[in-house]
Amino acid sequence: MGRADARRARAQESRRAAKSGGGIRRLFTWKKLLGTFFGIVLLGMGAFGALYLYVDVPAPNELAERQSNVYQYSDGTLLARSNGDVNRQIVDLAQVPKEVQHAFVAAENKTFYEDNGIDLKGTTRALLNTVSGKGKQGGSTITQQYVKNYYLTQDPTITRKLEELVISLKVDQDQSKGQILAGYINTAYYGRGASGIQAAAQAYYGIDAKDLDVSQGAYLASLLQAPSQYDWATATDTGKRLVKDRWAYTLKNMVEMGWLSEAERAKQEFPKPQKPKPAQGMEGQTGYLVEAVNKELDKQGISAEDREAGGWTFTLTIDKKRQQQLEKSVEEELESKLDRKGSKVDATVQAGATSVDPKTGKVVALYGGEDYVKHYISNATRQDYQPASTFKPLVLAAALENESKTQNGNLIGLNTIYDGTSKRPVVGSDTAFAPQNEDDRSYGPISVQKAMNSSVNSVFAQMIVDVTPAATKRTALDLGVPDKNFPERPAVTLGTMNASTWDMAGVYATLDNHGRKVTPHILQSAEHRDRTVKPQAPKKEQVISRASADTVTSALTGVVKSGSGSAANTSAYQAAGKTGTSEENKSAWFAGYTPELTTVVALFGEGDGGRKQVSLTGTANSGRANGGGFPARIWADYTLGALGGGSDATFDLQDVERGEVPPPPTPSKTPSKEPTPSEEPTPSKTPSETPSETPTSEPPPSSPPTPSTPPTITPPTVPPTKSPELPPQPGESDGQPGERPGGGGLLGE
Repeated sequence: MGRADARRARAQESRRAAKSGGGIRRLFTWKKLLGTFFGIVLLGMGAFGALYLYVDVPAPNELAERQSNVYQYSDGTLLARSNGDVNRQIVDLAQVPKEVQHAFVAAENKTFYEDNGIDLKGTTRALLNTVSGKGKQGGSTITQQYVKNYYLTQDPTITRKLEELVISLKVDQDQSKGQILAGYINTAYYGRGASGIQAAAQAYYGIDAKDLDVSQGAYLASLLQAPSQYDWATATDTGKRLVKDRWAYTLKNMVEMGWLSEAERAKQEFPKPQKPKPAQGMEGQTGYLVEAVNKELDKQGISAEDREAGGWTFTLTIDKKRQQQLEKSVEEELESKLDRKGSKVDATVQAGATSVDPKTGKVVALYGGEDYVKHYISNATRQDYQPASTFKPLVLAAALENESKTQNGNLIGLNTIYDGTSKRPVVGSDTAFAPQNEDDRSYGPISVQKAMNSSVNSVFAQMIVDVTPAATKRTALDLGVPDKNFPERPAVTLGTMNASTWDMAGVYATLDNHGRKVTPHILQSAEHRDRTVKPQAPKKEQVISRASADTVTSALTGVVKSGSGSAANTSAYQAAGKTGTSEENKSAWFAGYTPELTTVVALFGEGDGGRKQVSLTGTANSGRANGGGFPARIWADYTLGALGGGSDATFDLQDVERGEVPPPPTPSKTPSKEPTPSEEPTPSKTPSETPSETPTSEPPPSSPPTPSTPPTITPPTVPPTKSPELPPQPGESDGQPGERPGGGGLLGE
């Protein structure tokens, strides 16, 4: 090839290259590139527009709306939370101090009040990190975080992130900034199992959200970046340094935004949170208290289904200090003396107690058993045991209220004389009944006051016949005794029906309240964000006259001063009370009150997992566990502590009914032989009385006749010898405690 040919070839090649380059330049002109860019943008905008129209704001996810229920003492301190693992209590934004609100905005999203709900730069970065496999990243606004927590999930997917973007725009348009901020701080997770600012304030500082200060708020806001890493109690040195830096950063931003002055910032000190507390469950007395409240809530129309939705704050009437004192008294006076593992008897002993304010009916303390998770039956509210002789004051109340008279026509009162012979058959009843006194002791002629002091079965057996069992039952039901196993027969004078310490606390509180009905209740208030339920106030009608109630109170002061309840006697307060021990010693009671506090304590012998009632005899190696023993001592120790060491309050008693006493007989011309001081009369001939049994506040009966010259007593005098055995009467069960002649056993102490 010649040179000319070579030049021609190079020229042709140049022309071809120029032609090719021109084509490329013509293809990638600025106009075409710009057009392509806008086309992609428009396509993206169209896709986003379609996505905006397609994606609706969904319903809140179930977990975000679910809250715990809060149960608290009367002073507002926390008792327990319910609803499983969710520890959340939603509060209105108005309950969160303004500076604390600003702390969250300063920490997370300074432009929150001005932006439209999204951060495109941060969202783009998060999307790229998600695509590249780096996991979820920050950069979201408060609105976006709220949407993620409240409407979506925590899944780090592109789909979820795009949905978050669209929904955040819509939420920002539909909701106020205040609503969004409230939703955010109520749904965020703060660590320590706390969801929402209220639970967090309790978990980290033991206070309500409304009481947080700016430093505490800044710490809680700082936690949200890394709750587990920034928890001061468990943080590493690095974690502590980081959270302090984050806290300082938050306060610095508050100053920049004009929400905190430089002078106020200089005063702030890092607020170290309290140590974590174990989650409060149902152990100890907590479960019994929550159970009692839930039963009352059912009656007030707040069903289990309503409670399951969560968000409730239930305030109990329980006084925290008195509750602690009651638990302490049971521990010191009973549990510390029991050998539950080494003694078969001690293993069966169950204690229960209910303490009530006699003016309001508020249950201020309750003891349900050794531990709710070990013994789920509440000994405070169970109704499967007999209240025994704590019922005798009600027989007297019925006699007074009905102006009943003895078989000889004498008006019954404290000085009325009855025959206290053990196993003495009652007179005037179609149902045969001859109960044995405690230890088969006979008292002969004895006043009602002394019979109450010593809990003499034979006297009150005759008294209920004089009143009639039907009239006695009406009075008892009016006072608050439940109609459970309550036949209208003479034996009920010994408390053979069923009742709980809760029931009897209401009965005795009514006596304490001068006959005006007291209904125990444990619910003080029930509040929800959407509604507040005020408990229905119990009726406070006068169910027996003041004179009747005050006369019974007068009698019961004698029981404490010089009777079977002397273990409850102290000069620190004025008290009235009654002991009770059921047949075969299956339950032992002390029901008592001061002018300011009514409390009933009981022991129950429970065998075979609660399916069997067994004897308490031998409890703590103390022989027979009667009502004047452990129950009275628990009552006394609790009452002294609950009253702050004592009280000067006295019973304001009016129109105490002394009753009619027959005049002494006319002396005969030939005096009958009387026992000389050197003679030791037998119990069946002479009342087994001592002057100490007469309460100092009551006058003695008027000239009681000597046993050798029988007075006109009620009922007509029966020779004080052992009563003949009577066959069971038609319709009577010879297995019914106290319904058989000579029966009653230990019943009635």
